[in-house]
Amino acid sequence: MRIVGGKYKGRVFSPNKKFGARPTTDLAKEALFNILANRYNFEGMHVLDLFSGTGSIGYEFISRGASEVTFIELDFNHVRLIKNVTTKLEITNARIIRSDVFRFLKKCPSKFDIIFADPPFELKQLNDIPQAVFKADILKNDGLFILEHPGKYDFSKHPNFTEIRKYGKVNFSFFTPTSKQ
Repeated sequence: MRIVGGKYKGRVFSPNKKFGARPTTDLAKEALFNILANRYNFEGMHVLDLFSGTGSIGYEFISRGASEVTFIELDFNHVRLIKNVTTKLEITNARIIRSDVFRFLKKCPSKFDIIFADPPFELKQLNDIPQAVFKADILKNDGLFILEHPGKYDFSKHPNFTEIRKYGKVNFSFFTPTSKQ
């Protein structure tokens, strides 16, 4: 796992071999952040990283100037890795919460500029994630929700869907709070 841009660009972290998450590929991550960097200034942003896994996406946002990233991850070993990496990098603007994502969404009191979700591709409720995010009403009015998912899913009929980007087996569906008219 490599941080591809910003303050921590080039830093490499390797989870141990027993680590169960599927990190976003460097190619897909770099392409995603090229798109986002052309649309947004990350300075001052509050970002939510759902199903954080290795924390790779959250580190990218922090590295590029986000004022706070909240990591939500249920697996104890993944949480421990995120805590170790943020400690090594001396990151002080990360909130790491060990929780089930769907439970967290029901109780979250904050609003975010960007929400990123990278669920396990075999997650049975993967189709439910966009609706759960919008029902929670935690995305700011001008915010962006990004869902990473395999190609067999099609979210284009969701009322908040705006576009999809494909990078090999990795797909990013983009959603905004403004519904289609």
